[in-house]
Amino acid sequence: MDFVVDNSWIVPYSPLISKAFKTHCNVEYCNSVKSIKYICKYVTKGSDMAVFGLQSSNTNDEISRYQVGRYVNCNEAIWRIFAFPIHERHPTVVHLAVHLENGQRVYFTASNAMQRAETPPATTLTSFFAICQSDPFARTLLYSEMPRYYTWNASSKNFQRRKQGDAIPGYPDVRSTDALGRMYTVHPKNDECFYLRLSLVNVRGPTSFETLRTVNGVIFPTYRAACEELNLLENDTHWDTTIAEAIISASPSQIRTLFAIIISTCLPSNPCNLWHKYKDNMSEDILYKIRFTSRNHDIEMNEEIHNRALLLIEDMCYLMCDSLLIRLGMPAPNREMNDAFNRELEREREYDHQELDLVVQKNIPLLNFQQKEVFDTLMKAIDDGNGGLYFLDAPGGTGKTFLMSVVLATVRARSNIAVAFASSGIAATLLEGCRTAHSALKSSNY
Repeated sequence: MDFVVDNSWIVPYSPLISKAFKTHCNVEYCNSVKSIKYICKYVTKGSDMAVFGLQSSNTNDEISRYQVGRYVNCNEAIWRIFAFPIHERHPTVVHLAVHLENGQRVYFTASNAMQRAETPPATTLTSFFAICQSDPFARTLLYSEMPRYYTWNASSKNFQRRKQGDAIPGYPDVRSTDALGRMYTVHPKNDECFYLRLSLVNVRGPTSFETLRTVNGVIFPTYRAACEELNLLENDTHWDTTIAEAIISASPSQIRTLFAIIISTCLPSNPCNLWHKYKDNMSEDILYKIRFTSRNHDIEMNEEIHNRALLLIEDMCYLMCDSLLIRLGMPAPNREMNDAFNRELEREREYDHQELDLVVQKNIPLLNFQQKEVFDTLMKAIDDGNGGLYFLDAPGGTGKTFLMSVVLATVRARSNIAVAFASSGIAATLLEGCRTAHSALKSSNY
Protein backbone atom coordinates (compact mmCIF):
# COMPACT_ATOMS: atom_id res chain seq x y z
CA MET A 1 0.00 0.00 0.00
CA ASP A 2 1.37 3.41 -0.97
CA PHE A 3 1.36 6.33 1.47
CA VAL A 4 1.67 9.99 0.60
CA VAL A 5 4.07 11.63 3.04
CA ASP A 6 3.68 15.39 3.39
CA ASN A 7 4.57 18.04 5.98
CA SER A 8 1.80 16.88 8.32
CA TRP A 9 3.94 13.78 9.05
CA ILE A 10 6.93 15.86 10.14
CA VAL A 11 7.28 17.10 13.72
CA PRO A 12 8.01 20.89 13.71
CA TYR A 13 11.74 21.47 13.79
CA SER A 14 14.38 24.13 13.13
CA PRO A 15 17.15 23.13 10.67
CA LEU A 16 19.51 25.68 12.24
CA ILE A 17 19.03 24.35 15.78
CA SER A 18 19.18 20.73 14.61
CA LYS A 19 22.50 21.42 12.88
CA ALA A 20 23.90 23.32 15.87
CA PHE A 21 23.05 20.57 18.38
CA LYS A 22 23.54 17.72 15.87
CA THR A 23 20.24 16.17 16.89
CA HIS A 24 16.57 16.66 16.24
CA CYS A 25 14.95 19.45 18.33
CA ASN A 26 11.21 19.91 18.44
CA VAL A 27 10.55 23.65 18.08
CA GLU A 28 7.18 25.38 18.13
CA TYR A 29 6.58 29.12 18.06
CA CYS A 30 4.15 30.50 20.63
CA ASN A 31 2.33 33.13 18.62
CA SER A 32 -0.70 33.61 20.86
CA VAL A 33 -1.35 34.36 24.52
CA LYS A 34 -3.71 31.37 24.53
CA SER A 35 -0.68 29.06 24.75
CA ILE A 36 0.92 30.83 27.73
CA LYS A 37 -1.16 28.86 30.23
CA TYR A 38 -0.02 25.57 28.69
CA ILE A 39 3.62 26.65 28.67
CA CYS A 40 3.53 27.46 32.39
CA LYS A 41 1.99 24.07 33.14
CA TYR A 42 4.56 22.29 30.98
CA VAL A 43 7.51 23.98 32.72
CA THR A 44 6.29 23.19 36.24
CA LYS A 45 4.72 19.77 35.66
CA GLY A 46 7.77 17.96 36.99
CA SER A 47 9.52 14.83 35.81
CA ASP A 48 7.98 12.00 33.83
CA MET A 49 6.11 9.56 36.04
CA ALA A 50 5.37 5.89 35.55
CA VAL A 51 2.45 4.14 37.26
CA PHE A 52 2.75 0.41 37.78
CA GLY A 53 0.86 -2.15 39.81
CA LEU A 54 2.17 -4.74 42.28
CA GLN A 55 0.29 -7.98 42.11
CA SER A 56 1.02 -11.28 43.83
CA SER A 57 0.36 -14.46 41.88
CA ASN A 58 -0.18 -16.46 45.07
CA THR A 59 -2.94 -14.34 46.61
CA ASN A 60 -6.18 -13.20 45.03
CA ASP A 61 -6.31 -9.64 46.39
CA GLU A 62 -9.18 -7.60 44.95
CA ILE A 63 -7.62 -4.34 46.13
CA SER A 64 -4.96 -3.24 43.64
CA ARG A 65 -1.90 -1.68 45.17
CA TYR A 66 -0.33 1.06 43.07
CA GLN A 67 2.92 2.89 43.50
CA VAL A 68 4.01 6.06 41.71
CA GLY A 69 7.64 5.85 40.68
CA ARG A 70 9.89 8.30 38.94
CA TYR A 71 11.10 7.33 35.48
CA VAL A 72 14.35 8.95 34.30
CA ASN A 73 15.37 8.32 30.71
CA CYS A 74 18.86 8.80 29.29
CA ASN A 75 18.08 12.25 27.86
CA GLU A 76 16.95 13.66 31.19
CA ALA A 77 19.80 11.94 33.03
CA ILE A 78 22.57 13.50 30.93
CA TRP A 79 20.82 16.89 31.01
CA ARG A 80 20.72 16.90 34.79
CA ILE A 81 24.24 15.48 35.15
CA PHE A 82 25.65 18.45 33.25
CA ALA A 83 23.34 20.80 35.23
CA PHE A 84 21.85 22.35 32.12
CA PRO A 85 19.07 24.88 32.86
CA ILE A 86 15.54 23.51 32.75
CA HIS A 87 13.79 26.81 32.10
CA GLU A 88 14.23 30.56 32.41
CA ARG A 89 11.91 33.36 33.43
CA HIS A 90 12.07 36.78 31.83
CA PRO A 91 11.30 39.60 32.38
CA THR A 92 11.17 40.30 36.10
CA VAL A 93 7.64 40.52 37.49
CA VAL A 94 7.02 42.51 40.69
CA HIS A 95 3.86 41.78 42.65
CA LEU A 96 2.09 44.97 43.71
CA ALA A 97 -0.11 45.03 46.79
CA VAL A 98 -3.73 46.20 46.63
CA HIS A 99 -5.49 47.02 49.90
CA LEU A 100 -7.69 49.64 51.49
CA GLU A 101 -6.34 52.32 53.80
CA ASN A 102 -4.86 50.67 56.91
CA GLY A 103 -5.77 47.34 55.35
CA GLN A 104 -2.27 45.92 54.91
CA ARG A 105 -1.48 42.56 56.43
CA VAL A 106 0.19 42.75 59.84
CA TYR A 107 2.04 39.92 61.61
CA PHE A 108 2.31 40.20 65.36
CA THR A 109 2.84 38.25 68.57
CA ALA A 110 1.25 38.62 71.96
CA SER A 111 4.09 40.85 73.12
CA ASN A 112 4.15 43.35 70.23
CA ALA A 113 0.50 43.49 69.12
CA MET A 114 -0.02 47.14 70.13
CA GLN A 115 3.25 48.26 68.56
CA ARG A 116 2.45 46.53 65.27
CA ALA A 117 -1.04 48.00 65.20
CA GLU A 118 0.24 51.54 65.79
CA THR A 119 2.93 51.29 63.08
CA PRO A 120 1.63 49.09 60.25
CA PRO A 121 4.30 48.01 57.76
CA ALA A 122 4.80 49.83 54.48
CA THR A 123 3.66 48.09 51.30
CA THR A 124 4.31 48.69 47.63
CA LEU A 125 1.07 50.68 47.53
CA THR A 126 1.82 53.00 50.45
CA SER A 127 5.38 53.43 49.16
CA PHE A 128 3.97 54.35 45.75
CA PHE A 129 1.93 57.12 47.39
CA ALA A 130 5.00 58.30 49.33
CA ILE A 131 7.30 58.52 46.31
CA CYS A 132 4.63 60.32 44.28
CA GLN A 133 4.66 63.07 46.92
CA SER A 134 8.36 63.82 46.38
CA ASP A 135 9.28 62.56 42.91
CA PRO A 136 7.90 64.52 39.90
CA PHE A 137 8.63 61.66 37.50
CA ALA A 138 6.74 59.15 39.67
CA ARG A 139 3.65 61.36 39.44
CA THR A 140 3.55 60.65 35.69
CA LEU A 141 3.30 56.89 36.19
CA LEU A 142 0.57 54.39 36.81
CA TYR A 143 0.99 52.03 39.75
CA SER A 144 1.67 49.07 37.43
CA GLU A 145 4.43 51.03 35.62
CA MET A 146 6.57 51.58 38.74
CA PRO A 147 8.75 48.42 38.47
CA ARG A 148 9.91 49.51 35.01
CA TYR A 149 11.71 52.56 36.44
CA TYR A 150 12.07 51.72 40.15
CA THR A 151 13.26 48.72 42.12
CA TRP A 152 11.46 47.53 45.23
CA ASN A 153 13.74 47.26 48.26
CA ALA A 154 12.18 44.57 50.43
CA SER A 155 14.40 45.45 53.40
CA SER A 156 13.73 49.18 53.60
CA LYS A 157 10.21 48.84 52.13
CA ASN A 158 10.54 51.60 49.53
CA PHE A 159 10.97 52.21 45.81
CA GLN A 160 14.36 53.31 44.50
CA ARG A 161 15.26 54.54 41.02
CA ARG A 162 16.96 52.00 38.82
CA LYS A 163 20.66 52.57 38.19
CA GLN A 164 20.84 50.48 35.04
CA GLY A 165 18.76 50.46 31.89
CA ASP A 166 17.83 52.76 29.06
CA ALA A 167 17.87 56.52 29.60
CA ILE A 168 14.60 58.46 29.53
CA PRO A 169 14.60 61.72 27.50
CA GLY A 170 14.13 64.70 29.79
CA TYR A 171 14.91 62.68 32.92
CA PRO A 172 18.68 62.04 33.03
CA ASP A 173 18.54 60.27 36.40
CA VAL A 174 15.83 57.80 35.38
CA ARG A 175 16.52 54.41 33.80
CA SER A 176 14.03 52.08 32.15
CA THR A 177 13.98 48.26 31.93
CA ASP A 178 11.49 45.67 30.73
CA ALA A 179 10.39 44.72 34.27
CA LEU A 180 6.66 44.32 34.74
CA GLY A 181 4.33 45.13 37.62
CA ARG A 182 1.42 42.85 38.45
CA MET A 183 -1.28 44.02 40.81
CA TYR A 184 -3.02 41.32 42.80
CA THR A 185 -6.52 40.56 41.56
CA VAL A 186 -9.54 41.51 43.67
CA HIS A 187 -12.93 39.80 43.53
CA PRO A 188 -15.85 42.12 42.68
CA LYS A 189 -17.58 41.01 45.90
CA ASN A 190 -14.89 42.94 47.77
CA ASP A 191 -16.40 46.02 46.18
CA GLU A 192 -14.42 48.93 47.67
CA CYS A 193 -11.08 47.21 47.19
CA PHE A 194 -12.16 46.22 43.68
CA TYR A 195 -12.86 49.85 42.75
CA LEU A 196 -9.66 50.97 44.47
CA ARG A 197 -7.77 48.66 42.11
CA LEU A 198 -9.73 50.02 39.16
CA SER A 199 -8.66 53.54 40.16
CA LEU A 200 -5.02 52.48 40.41
CA VAL A 201 -5.19 51.10 36.88
CA ASN A 202 -6.33 54.46 35.48
CA VAL A 203 -5.12 57.27 37.78
CA ARG A 204 -1.52 58.48 37.44
CA GLY A 205 0.60 59.66 40.33
CA PRO A 206 -1.83 59.54 43.28
CA THR A 207 -0.31 60.72 46.53
CA SER A 208 -2.75 59.11 48.98
CA PHE A 209 -5.87 57.01 49.28
CA GLU A 210 -7.88 60.22 49.46
CA THR A 211 -6.39 61.37 46.17
CA LEU A 212 -7.85 58.31 44.47
CA ARG A 213 -11.29 59.36 45.74
CA THR A 214 -10.85 62.94 44.53
CA VAL A 215 -12.15 63.92 41.10
CA ASN A 216 -12.04 67.53 39.89
CA GLY A 217 -11.47 68.76 43.44
CA VAL A 218 -14.42 66.83 44.89
CA ILE A 219 -13.69 64.14 47.48
CA PHE A 220 -16.11 61.24 47.04
CA PRO A 221 -17.07 59.00 49.97
CA THR A 222 -16.31 55.75 48.14
CA TYR A 223 -13.95 54.55 45.42
CA ARG A 224 -16.95 53.31 43.49
CA ALA A 225 -18.42 56.81 43.35
CA ALA A 226 -15.07 58.19 42.19
CA CYS A 227 -14.83 55.54 39.44
CA GLU A 228 -18.33 56.40 38.33
CA GLU A 229 -17.44 60.10 38.13
CA LEU A 230 -14.40 59.19 36.02
CA ASN A 231 -16.66 57.20 33.66
CA LEU A 232 -14.74 54.02 34.39
CA LEU A 233 -17.90 51.98 34.95
CA GLU A 234 -20.20 50.59 32.32
CA ASN A 235 -23.38 52.45 31.49
CA ASP A 236 -26.55 50.93 32.98
CA THR A 237 -28.76 51.88 30.03
CA HIS A 238 -29.06 48.24 28.97
CA TRP A 239 -30.32 47.12 32.38
CA ASP A 240 -32.61 50.16 32.59
CA THR A 241 -34.18 49.20 29.26
CA THR A 242 -34.47 45.57 30.36
CA ILE A 243 -36.47 46.41 33.48
CA ALA A 244 -38.54 49.03 31.62
CA GLU A 245 -39.63 46.37 29.16
CA ALA A 246 -40.34 43.88 31.93
CA ILE A 247 -42.70 46.14 33.89
CA ILE A 248 -45.05 46.26 30.88
CA SER A 249 -46.08 42.62 31.21
CA ALA A 250 -44.30 41.04 34.20
CA SER A 251 -45.69 40.76 37.72
CA PRO A 252 -43.95 42.55 40.62
CA SER A 253 -42.48 39.28 41.88
CA GLN A 254 -41.05 38.55 38.43
CA ILE A 255 -39.56 42.05 38.26
CA ARG A 256 -37.95 41.53 41.68
CA THR A 257 -36.47 38.25 40.48
CA LEU A 258 -35.13 39.92 37.34
CA PHE A 259 -33.64 42.75 39.39
CA ALA A 260 -32.03 40.28 41.80
CA ILE A 261 -30.44 38.41 38.88
CA ILE A 262 -29.12 41.65 37.37
CA ILE A 263 -27.47 42.94 40.54
CA SER A 264 -26.18 39.47 41.54
CA THR A 265 -24.63 38.33 38.28
CA CYS A 266 -24.35 41.35 35.95
CA LEU A 267 -22.84 43.88 38.40
CA PRO A 268 -24.44 47.12 37.16
CA SER A 269 -22.46 50.27 37.91
CA ASN A 270 -25.23 51.97 39.90
CA PRO A 271 -27.92 49.53 41.09
CA CYS A 272 -29.29 52.14 43.52
CA ASN A 273 -30.49 54.29 40.62
CA LEU A 274 -32.30 51.31 39.11
CA TRP A 275 -33.90 50.52 42.46
CA HIS A 276 -35.13 54.05 43.11
CA LYS A 277 -36.52 54.28 39.58
CA TYR A 278 -38.48 51.02 39.65
CA LYS A 279 -39.07 50.34 43.35
CA ASP A 280 -42.78 51.15 43.06
CA ASN A 281 -43.18 48.60 40.27
CA MET A 282 -41.42 45.97 42.38
CA SER A 283 -43.65 46.66 45.40
CA GLU A 284 -47.15 46.74 43.86
CA ASP A 285 -48.13 43.24 45.03
CA ILE A 286 -47.00 44.02 48.58
CA LEU A 287 -49.15 47.16 48.60
CA TYR A 288 -52.12 45.13 47.35
CA LYS A 289 -51.70 42.49 50.08
CA ILE A 290 -51.48 45.11 52.81
CA ARG A 291 -54.60 46.85 51.52
CA PHE A 292 -56.45 43.53 51.35
CA THR A 293 -55.45 42.25 54.80
CA SER A 294 -56.03 45.59 56.53
CA ARG A 295 -59.21 46.34 54.54
CA ASN A 296 -57.88 49.83 53.99
CA HIS A 297 -57.59 50.87 50.34
CA ASP A 298 -56.27 54.33 51.21
CA ILE A 299 -52.79 53.02 52.03
CA GLU A 300 -50.18 54.40 49.63
CA MET A 301 -46.62 53.42 48.81
CA ASN A 302 -44.32 54.12 51.72
CA GLU A 303 -40.90 53.29 53.08
CA GLU A 304 -42.14 50.19 54.90
CA ILE A 305 -43.51 48.66 51.69
CA HIS A 306 -40.28 49.39 49.84
CA ASN A 307 -38.36 47.85 52.73
CA ARG A 308 -40.39 44.66 52.40
CA ALA A 309 -39.54 44.49 48.70
CA LEU A 310 -35.87 44.95 49.55
CA LEU A 311 -36.09 42.07 52.02
CA LEU A 312 -37.47 39.77 49.33
CA ILE A 313 -34.78 40.87 46.86
CA GLU A 314 -32.03 40.36 49.43
CA ASP A 315 -33.26 36.83 50.18
CA MET A 316 -33.07 35.98 46.48
CA CYS A 317 -29.61 37.52 46.13
CA TYR A 318 -28.40 35.53 49.12
CA LEU A 319 -29.54 32.31 47.46
CA MET A 320 -28.01 33.27 44.09
CA CYS A 321 -24.61 34.62 45.08
CA ASP A 322 -24.42 34.34 48.88
CA SER A 323 -24.25 38.14 49.22
CA LEU A 324 -26.31 40.73 51.04
CA LEU A 325 -27.56 43.82 49.24
CA ILE A 326 -25.07 46.12 50.93
CA ARG A 327 -22.26 44.09 49.32
CA LEU A 328 -23.88 44.62 45.91
CA GLY A 329 -24.03 48.41 46.13
CA MET A 330 -27.64 48.52 47.34
CA PRO A 331 -29.14 49.97 50.52
CA ALA A 332 -29.46 47.38 53.26
CA PRO A 333 -33.08 46.60 54.23
CA ASN A 334 -34.17 47.11 57.80
CA ARG A 335 -35.26 43.71 59.08
CA GLU A 336 -36.47 45.23 62.34
CA MET A 337 -38.71 47.87 60.79
CA ASN A 338 -41.80 45.72 61.12
CA ASP A 339 -41.61 42.68 63.38
CA ALA A 340 -45.01 41.52 62.15
CA PHE A 341 -43.62 41.06 58.66
CA ASN A 342 -41.98 37.72 58.22
CA ARG A 343 -41.70 36.30 54.75
CA GLU A 344 -41.43 32.73 55.97
CA LEU A 345 -44.51 33.11 58.14
CA GLU A 346 -46.42 34.83 55.37
CA ARG A 347 -45.60 32.08 52.92
CA GLU A 348 -46.96 29.42 55.27
CA ARG A 349 -50.20 31.37 55.68
CA GLU A 350 -50.88 31.70 51.97
CA TYR A 351 -52.48 28.26 51.57
CA ASP A 352 -56.15 28.05 50.56
CA HIS A 353 -57.79 26.49 53.62
CA GLN A 354 -61.01 25.59 51.81
CA GLU A 355 -59.10 23.77 49.08
CA LEU A 356 -57.06 21.92 51.70
CA ASP A 357 -60.27 20.86 53.49
CA LEU A 358 -61.44 19.22 50.27
CA VAL A 359 -58.09 17.45 49.90
CA VAL A 360 -58.28 16.13 53.46
CA GLN A 361 -61.86 14.91 53.11
CA LYS A 362 -60.98 13.16 49.86
CA ASN A 363 -57.75 11.48 50.95
CA ILE A 364 -58.30 10.42 54.57
CA PRO A 365 -60.72 7.62 53.53
CA LEU A 366 -58.02 6.37 51.14
CA LEU A 367 -55.56 5.65 53.97
CA ASN A 368 -55.01 1.97 54.71
CA PHE A 369 -54.97 0.58 58.24
CA GLN A 370 -51.27 1.19 58.92
CA GLN A 371 -51.33 4.65 57.35
CA LYS A 372 -54.42 5.58 59.39
CA GLU A 373 -52.69 4.40 62.57
CA VAL A 374 -49.69 6.63 61.89
CA PHE A 375 -51.96 9.52 60.91
CA ASP A 376 -53.97 9.28 64.14
CA THR A 377 -50.79 9.08 66.23
CA LEU A 378 -49.31 12.20 64.66
CA MET A 379 -52.53 14.21 64.82
CA LYS A 380 -53.07 13.27 68.48
CA ALA A 381 -49.57 14.50 69.34
CA ILE A 382 -50.31 17.75 67.51
CA ASP A 383 -53.73 18.24 69.09
CA ASP A 384 -52.42 17.52 72.59
CA GLY A 385 -49.47 19.88 72.08
CA ASN A 386 -47.02 17.20 73.14
CA GLY A 387 -44.99 17.08 69.94
CA GLY A 388 -42.46 14.32 69.55
CA LEU A 389 -39.85 12.78 67.32
CA TYR A 390 -41.12 10.07 64.97
CA PHE A 391 -39.32 7.92 62.44
CA LEU A 392 -41.38 6.42 59.63
CA ASP A 393 -39.71 3.55 57.78
CA ALA A 394 -41.27 1.54 54.98
CA PRO A 395 -40.29 0.15 51.56
CA GLY A 396 -40.57 2.36 48.50
CA GLY A 397 -44.01 2.63 46.95
CA THR A 398 -45.95 1.86 50.14
CA GLY A 399 -47.44 5.36 50.49
CA LYS A 400 -45.14 7.30 52.81
CA THR A 401 -45.30 10.43 50.64
CA PHE A 402 -49.08 10.18 50.33
CA LEU A 403 -49.44 9.86 54.10
CA MET A 404 -47.23 12.87 54.82
CA SER A 405 -49.12 14.93 52.23
CA VAL A 406 -52.36 14.21 54.09
CA VAL A 407 -50.77 15.15 57.43
CA LEU A 408 -49.44 18.45 56.05
CA ALA A 409 -52.77 19.28 54.42
CA THR A 410 -54.69 18.53 57.63
CA VAL A 411 -52.49 20.79 59.75
CA ARG A 412 -52.58 23.62 57.21
CA ALA A 413 -56.33 23.33 56.72
CA ARG A 414 -56.72 24.20 60.41
CA SER A 415 -54.81 27.48 59.83
CA ASN A 416 -51.76 26.05 61.56
CA ILE A 417 -48.23 25.97 60.21
CA ALA A 418 -46.59 22.79 58.94
CA VAL A 419 -43.03 23.03 57.66
CA ALA A 420 -41.58 20.21 55.57
CA PHE A 421 -37.87 19.72 54.84
CA ALA A 422 -36.13 17.21 52.61
CA SER A 423 -32.51 16.22 52.14
CA SER A 424 -32.50 16.74 48.37
CA GLY A 425 -34.22 18.89 45.77
CA ILE A 426 -35.89 15.90 44.11
CA ALA A 427 -37.36 14.73 47.41
CA ALA A 428 -38.55 18.27 48.18
CA THR A 429 -40.69 18.33 45.02
CA LEU A 430 -42.81 15.43 46.28
CA LEU A 431 -44.45 17.40 49.10
CA GLU A 432 -46.39 20.64 48.84
CA GLY A 433 -44.40 23.56 50.25
CA CYS A 434 -41.38 21.39 51.02
CA ARG A 435 -37.85 22.79 50.77
CA THR A 436 -34.37 21.39 51.11
CA ALA A 437 -32.98 21.52 54.63
CA HIS A 438 -29.68 23.12 53.61
CA SER A 439 -31.53 25.91 51.77
CA ALA A 440 -34.15 26.65 54.43
CA LEU A 441 -31.91 26.28 57.47
CA LYS A 442 -28.71 27.56 55.78
CA SER A 443 -26.96 24.43 57.00
CA SER A 444 -24.01 22.77 55.32
CA ASN A 445 -24.38 19.60 53.31
CA TYR A 446 -23.20 16.42 54.92
